[in-house]
Amino acid sequence: MVYRLAQRLLPGALFLVSSWPAPADASAQQRDTAEGLPSIESKTAGMQKIDGFMPVYFDEDDGKTWLEVGRWGEEILHYTSLPAGMGQNDLGLNRGDLGARAVVVFKRVGPKVLMEQPNYGFRARSDDPLERKSVDDGFPTSVLWGFTVAGETGDRVLVDATDFFLHDWHGLANQLRRGNQGQWRLDASRSALHLPRTRAFPENTEVEVTLTFTSDQPGGLVRSVAATAGTLTVRQHHSFVQLPPLDGSFQPRRADPRAGFNGVTFMDFAKPIDEDLEVRYIARHRIEKRNPEAPRSEPVEPIVYYLDPGTPEPVRSALLDGGRWWNQAFAAAGFVDGFRMEILPEDADPMDARYNVVQWVHRSTRGWSYGNSISDPRTGEILKGHVTLGSLRVRQDYLIGEALTSPYQDGDEDAADARAMALQRIRQLSAHEIGHTLGLSHNYIASAQTGDGTQSVMDYPHPVIELENGRVALGSRSYADEIGAWDKVAIQYGYTDFPPGTDEDAALAEILQAGMRDGITFLSDQDGRPAGSAHPNVHLWDNGATAAGELQRMMDVRRVALDNFGETAIRTGDPMATMEEALVPLFLFHRYQAEATTKVVAGQYYTYALRGDGQDPLRPVPATEQMAALDALARTLHPAELTIPRSILDNLPPRPFRFGPHQELFRRHTGLVFDAVAPATAAAAATLRFLLQPERAARMIQQKALDPSLPGFTEVIHHVTQATFGLDVRDSYQAEVSRAVERVFIDRLMALAASAPMAQVRAEAQYALEEMAVWLAEASDTAAAGDKAHYRLLRSDIGRFMERPHAPVTAPDSPSMPPGSPIGETGMDWLGGEGWRLDSVPGSRASIPDLGCSWH
Repeated sequence: MVYRLAQRLLPGALFLVSSWPAPADASAQQRDTAEGLPSIESKTAGMQKIDGFMPVYFDEDDGKTWLEVGRWGEEILHYTSLPAGMGQNDLGLNRGDLGARAVVVFKRVGPKVLMEQPNYGFRARSDDPLERKSVDDGFPTSVLWGFTVAGETGDRVLVDATDFFLHDWHGLANQLRRGNQGQWRLDASRSALHLPRTRAFPENTEVEVTLTFTSDQPGGLVRSVAATAGTLTVRQHHSFVQLPPLDGSFQPRRADPRAGFNGVTFMDFAKPIDEDLEVRYIARHRIEKRNPEAPRSEPVEPIVYYLDPGTPEPVRSALLDGGRWWNQAFAAAGFVDGFRMEILPEDADPMDARYNVVQWVHRSTRGWSYGNSISDPRTGEILKGHVTLGSLRVRQDYLIGEALTSPYQDGDEDAADARAMALQRIRQLSAHEIGHTLGLSHNYIASAQTGDGTQSVMDYPHPVIELENGRVALGSRSYADEIGAWDKVAIQYGYTDFPPGTDEDAALAEILQAGMRDGITFLSDQDGRPAGSAHPNVHLWDNGATAAGELQRMMDVRRVALDNFGETAIRTGDPMATMEEALVPLFLFHRYQAEATTKVVAGQYYTYALRGDGQDPLRPVPATEQMAALDALARTLHPAELTIPRSILDNLPPRPFRFGPHQELFRRHTGLVFDAVAPATAAAAATLRFLLQPERAARMIQQKALDPSLPGFTEVIHHVTQATFGLDVRDSYQAEVSRAVERVFIDRLMALAASAPMAQVRAEAQYALEEMAVWLAEASDTAAAGDKAHYRLLRSDIGRFMERPHAPVTAPDSPSMPPGSPIGETGMDWLGGEGWRLDSVPGSRASIPDLGCSWH
């Protein structure tokens, strides 16, 4: 079967292409059907035949591609992919992207052949054929293509598949249109079969085509990568794959929400009335012990992944090292050398369904990496793992290392620590994305359970950066260097080959229970990604046993790094203006930890508890933890944390010729000149956007109603007000930054008052604005000139908003945050690293309006 070929066959061993042209079969040419159809042999005489699972013929004279169909009623997997893509992260459509995939069945209807997709979302797993038919007839199938028979021999037919293969199956035109990149049309005259990558084997057929799209008005992102702006030529790959037999040799494994596996879900209408109709299987590769009775055994066939041979050193070795960490997890599941990673043979095609691959993909901008897989939707069996790794990720990590350490004191040093950190991240990234192709989801609670991101490679890791003797310390220890404890638990759940007679349900439950007893649990994307998510320990790119404590520590690291930052962050000969590339990730070093800390406020500790498993389903975050989070967040808003040292500002000239602005830099109001206030505005806006988020504000009101000892929305507004307005500042630069932060806060309140779904959130936000307008009127009478103008504009904007509350007044061109994910951070320390509380902020003004709040 295809799922075994990658492990036991040499690449190309079954690549069968007939001689050119295919030998004529005179007798076959005479066997035309009674209906007048020629035989396949006579129709394809002189064509190039690519023989295998589903034979393909190419007619050099007219450029047509023909497909031989004879597997009637057999379920076959068809999927598409992009072996050559767009090279731009924001567009998607990258080299190696997997596209549409479906189980299909070919049916002959007179002169037509229909390629039909059965509906596996609804089934009846029953021995009664009538019961199965009632479900089949109850839901629609999908006919994906219709062909016309052009030749016939026995029960095999020949169809013209040219239009089928040259169709935009990947949806490139629609995706570009949705991305505002213009209207694109497929040009058939500039599209054709790509013969070098069209092959057939006994259990899979691989067809590749070159597709050309045109547009009269291409978008800017397309123009940035296309050779000619209005013309895009990419390659699309089709795979027809024989599915494993449903003979019981592969047993689907039930899903458990605590286990962290992706997979297939369907409704089974044959289930008894007292059972859930929904059936959930995990996605997993097939792997079996040679000796199922032994606690540890070699596998019948190991799982093998292949690395793109175009990956350069030292990245190549790092990716191999990280990928091989998974053998540690399979060892915990009882396998001896159950997982391997090797270099893809030169003559192998990474799109070939026989190979699990890790591709090194180049783009013009840094972007996400992906771990994807092709699975059998009937059982969840993974047939092909496919990883796409963006090559610019390692450069961004190296840049962060340069920013943190400013290593070029003489201008030409080897930044060994930055390189070691970047390569260790690449090891972790390799393990992470391969983990997805093994069936695993993200586990975003893992970093909080150990505090340093080592419990699971399936978390999004932030580098663990420490201070040693007053200097920033980094290197290979900044990231994990082996597989995590959670990863071992998950692989044991998904891949343990239990001895015959084992109560599998009980054994699987005990694997998870043992993990929970050791403090190893799972929470995923739905709990970490939404802006209003609530669990204080579930976040991307965070660290620390407590979010607030880690934010304070990261601010200390950022302060030291900023104080030491300067021209030593770039090499001799680099334009001075390019210091900004390194300044951006340093200034924003705390961005994700601050976002994680906002989840503590009105947060809820919870688990994926099952009845009887002993887990605590839900409890609110205590008031003391919420207060500590507010203190840490207030620190990120203080002007002393948001001003950039003059030693940096005095050496940042405008961008030089041919080094123009780009998306990785701070936005600015000052034209060519660096904007010293815009970075503070962007950083403060990020903190307040997540803290004063509509769902979180609603939870503040709810938690106060359920437990008066917890802070309500009004209290939180009061504490943010104390942290932003009326502060004593050191100089006029801090004063200007303070005004920018106050502006952001008022704009955020107006946005909530205008559009928060919960009425009481709107009510309390509007009340705060009314009280603030009164205070601003009084304060502007005695304020200095800069504050006077600022206060009067704020009061005027609040007044206009009150007249038209559904049209909030906001800064029309407020600088936004430069891109962060898949990398991003920020922080500073103006109190020498000491812990501090909101009421100890220097310059907090007691006369700021008290909104009737109290903290118990």
